[in-house]
Amino acid sequence: MLKSRVNRLRDILRVKNLDALLLQGSVNLRYFCGFTGSDGALLVTLHQTLFLTDSRYTTQAKTEVLADDVLEYSDKLAAMDHQFNVLLVKHVGFESKVLSVDQFHRLENKCSTLTFQAVDDELSSLRQIKDEEELSFLDEAARLNCVAFQEVFPRIQAGMTEREVALDLEFTLRRLGGEDKAFDLIVASGVRGALPHGIASDKKIECGELVTIDFGTRCNGYYSDETVTFGVGNVSDQLRTMFDVVLHAHDLALESLEIAVAAKEVDRVARDYIHDHGFGEYFGHGLGHGVGLEVHESPTLSPRSEVRLGAGMVFTVEPGIYVPGVGGVRIEDTVLLSMDGYRCLTQCQKSYRAITCT
Repeated sequence: MLKSRVNRLRDILRVKNLDALLLQGSVNLRYFCGFTGSDGALLVTLHQTLFLTDSRYTTQAKTEVLADDVLEYSDKLAAMDHQFNVLLVKHVGFESKVLSVDQFHRLENKCSTLTFQAVDDELSSLRQIKDEEELSFLDEAARLNCVAFQEVFPRIQAGMTEREVALDLEFTLRRLGGEDKAFDLIVASGVRGALPHGIASDKKIECGELVTIDFGTRCNGYYSDETVTFGVGNVSDQLRTMFDVVLHAHDLALESLEIAVAAKEVDRVARDYIHDHGFGEYFGHGLGHGVGLEVHESPTLSPRSEVRLGAGMVFTVEPGIYVPGVGGVRIEDTVLLSMDGYRCLTQCQKSYRAITCT
């Protein structure tokens, strides 16, 4: 599997007329050579792969990494420069989004005879299509989401703080086997629901409110991402209308999924429905994003997306309405698109429900 991924890297070399690729980002190192440490570099030419790391990870890399050789360095830049010279490399593809401006300038200064070309889009494109092993990891992460939320939901009650709910859910995800939280869990109740990224606060959950919880975990390096919204006792007609509009927009977007459909068209389906029901100005973000080794990766589903969706892509569908001073709703599933249609990896209940308010 890793060998086939490296072969696809070599296709980039041929298409871009490059002598080598230099990968240093942890996500791409894990994907293309299997390294799970925090510091290393993969050099790929048409005929050779070399992995460089420091003494902390030499033993680990020799166990994990698929490469022709694993070399230890004490000075990373000097080691890369030396290997470029040995390999007679002149034109190098690199991850411009991984290096800071300062790091890139130091790389350029050290390897002054080389020219560098960014290949971030090409690398992201390779990772868009998930293989069977990746899908099994994504399925497991999504399963943990469902099991954890089913356990935590009955414990949620008015008077608890958002932070208490988030901590309970985060702890439960970890106890069930999640490696880490996917992001700072969002628990936004009442008027705070109008904050799309309303990180859990000390606000108490009150009767008559909607509560939005956006959560996820990591399993074997792969993430889950899911959002549910529910009521606390009886909510106003306005809040219930907002919920119903978002749920229907979510379902319409799912129904529009098919091979080769433009991502921006799927976004348009949901966005138009929300607009036609009077809430267009309150849906500002894109409809979705890819999920994999990163919780936000390609493809992007938005009005500006140029991607056509293909079999093996995994992405979110997450329309929302956020009305300042009133509240908000978001409903999100992580979805696999295949030749047979779509499948929601995330399985928490999305239809309306409310906890009892006492």
